[in-house]
Amino acid sequence: QVQLVESGGGLVQPGGSLRLSCTASGTIFALYHVGWYRQAPGKQRELVANIASDSSTNYADSVKGRFTTSRDNAKNTVYLQMNSLKPEDTAVYYCNAQLRIIATSPVGDYWGQGTQVTVSS
Repeated sequence: QVQLVESGGGLVQPGGSLRLSCTASGTIFALYHVGWYRQAPGKQRELVANIASDSSTNYADSVKGRFTTSRDNAKNTVYLQMNSLKPEDTAVYYCNAQLRIIATSPVGDYWGQGTQVTVSS
């Protein structure tokens, strides 16, 4: 059973940093495109950043220059480094990945369970 396991959320003061991790647990053949989303109370889920198989990245304007996503394919893990955090970054953060379990399986779409990030003094 493949799952996306997220970690690294927590409470941080404005201006602080956190690093989120998203790991595909279990044996997989390949991890492809991964997106980071967040959802604040009363708001729609929004795309924060994504990283492709070739490690090319895209960021929402609201986090550009502050957040960085990277990947370690050997560990089937993607990271979201969040710096200069602001109260408006408070949300539940989710990762979403396209992956293939075995070479001949179709590419599946998976979501992590979410991790809470709270930015407050």
